[in-house]
Amino acid sequence: MNGRVDYLVTEEEINLTRGPAGLGFNIVGGTDQQYVSNDSGIYVSSIKENGAAAQDGRLQEGDKILSVNGHDLKNLLHQDAVDLFRNAGYAVSLRVQHRLQVQNGPTGHRGEGEPSGLPIAMVLLPVFALTVVAAWAFMRYRQQL
Repeated sequence: MNGRVDYLVTEEEINLTRGPAGLGFNIVGGTDQQYVSNDSGIYVSSIKENGAAAQDGRLQEGDKILSVNGHDLKNLLHQDAVDLFRNAGYAVSLRVQHRLQVQNGPTGHRGEGEPSGLPIAMVLLPVFALTVVAAWAFMRYRQQL
């Protein structure tokens, strides 16, 4: 592995209906309390069980919220972002950026019962070679008798 972590970044529009407990998630970030170094964006810190976001299922902890009802969340103080969410109304449209970690290196199917990622040929080839050498040695030994 090369030590580098790669991410797949996707954006999605998520429409939520405010429930009795609000939208059902908490946020962190803002220009006054950056959650990610050199990024003043607003991020989802937690999803409340049985809340609107949890029932929808698409919003995840760590997602970056880009806009609320078309209002860009760039360069906002944390409290200003909170106020924007609180005043967003009953039907709320979120533009969200998901960031998924991508595995470095090749991916392959690991069969059931296969204890490691080694290809079966790498195990069988040395076993086969040892068997051939043992059979040859046995035949030489029998010829000498």
